[in-house]
Amino acid sequence: MDRRAFGLGAVASLGLAGCSVGGARVGRFKTYDGPEVTSIVVNKGARTMYLLHHDTVLREYKVDLGFAPLGHKQFEGDGKTPEGTYVIDRRNPNSRYHLSVGISYPNASDRARAAAQGKRPGGDIFIHGEPIDRKERRRAARVDDWTAGCIAVSNDEIEEIYAMVNEGTTIALRP
Repeated sequence: MDRRAFGLGAVASLGLAGCSVGGARVGRFKTYDGPEVTSIVVNKGARTMYLLHHDTVLREYKVDLGFAPLGHKQFEGDGKTPEGTYVIDRRNPNSRYHLSVGISYPNASDRARAAAQGKRPGGDIFIHGEPIDRKERRRAARVDDWTAGCIAVSNDEIEEIYAMVNEGTTIALRP
């Protein structure tokens, strides 16, 4: 076998190996070619998040929540993870928490509720991975529910979620 034929065969083999579902990457990002994620459901009490294609569960994840997770987020700094129905409204490849996808909190109702208390509703609620900062990562590893109101998963899991979930996907956060 000549070098050219060997080289072409090797390149073709590597190309096929990169097409596997779940492990394929484009640059630093995983790719996904399975069923569309039509919604996300977070069961805060069970600390579980589900990615769904209509009524079929595609993936299930254990999650960490805000440091005071019981109840609906009322205002900035309360440590609660929101409850209600929102949408995924942005993606952050440069997150302080590996990767992240944004949740559309606060909505008009959330802003009005906080304003009635003379407070700000907060914002920047995400599904994200582990902290990049080493000190923050050590603290997060020691406690459950360590975020300021976000939903946290492992870095491997957020890479999968980032590949699977599109902007506009509905997310229902339940007590």
